[in-house]
Amino acid sequence: MPKVTVDGLELAVLDPGGDGAVVLLAHGFGLDKTMFADLATALAPRYRVITWDSAGHGDTTSDGSPYTYWDLARGQLQLMDALGVERAVVGGVSQGGFIALRTALLAPERVTSLVLMDTEASALAADDRAQYTQLFAALTASGPIDDLIVPLSRQIVGDERLAAVWAARWRERGVPLGAPVDCLITRDDIVDRLAEITCPALLLRGSEDVSIPVERMALLRDHLPGSTDIQTVDGAGHSPALTHPAATAAIISAFLAGELPAKSQRMV
Repeated sequence: MPKVTVDGLELAVLDPGGDGAVVLLAHGFGLDKTMFADLATALAPRYRVITWDSAGHGDTTSDGSPYTYWDLARGQLQLMDALGVERAVVGGVSQGGFIALRTALLAPERVTSLVLMDTEASALAADDRAQYTQLFAALTASGPIDDLIVPLSRQIVGDERLAAVWAARWRERGVPLGAPVDCLITRDDIVDRLAEITCPALLLRGSEDVSIPVERMALLRDHLPGSTDIQTVDGAGHSPALTHPAATAAIISAFLAGELPAKSQRMV
């Protein structure tokens, strides 16, 4: 598996190469770059879809040092440097969207547009933080037992068959804990900074997502000047790029081709 050294960390990267416009995607918590494999195939060859594993996920190891999504955004920019990519469409699912938003704030001149899937700009809600803290404490104490990882996989993936595949991976490799969890549950709120991001932004979510309610994505819609209306993949949960790659690719292609209508008036 090719790796690119970024700030002392060896990031596992999938880059098909080619002359297509670069679409740089980051995965959701607990998943890895392979979640985009079918989506990348559907978008090729017009688009060169580059994906990577964040610290403690997939084939990118971690020494346990703490980090934030701002750190991962800086790392993503360094990855672009290492790959010779000056500008790109930047996006991701859930925490991948957290990274993409911060990348656009750090280097707006390098982000041509954003693809934001089942994500938000808010800090973790207090009730969610309490639940996740309890869950990850249990995983730390008990390991990846089925009582914990089966419901978590269904929540994150949103498709029972594919959730079972990821649960099996977690049984073998474990769920990312420590620094990745701390990064997730202590993230800062950047809603007040969204107006600084003026590039076009696609908002896409699964109709059955229970991790990030549509109201939180509506904040992106109402505060990002260049956003679309929220596009919905019917029947998908929290990871439509993984479970519904063809439908997701069709929406992304229409957005990048400028075929989606301008967003309507504010929803909230």
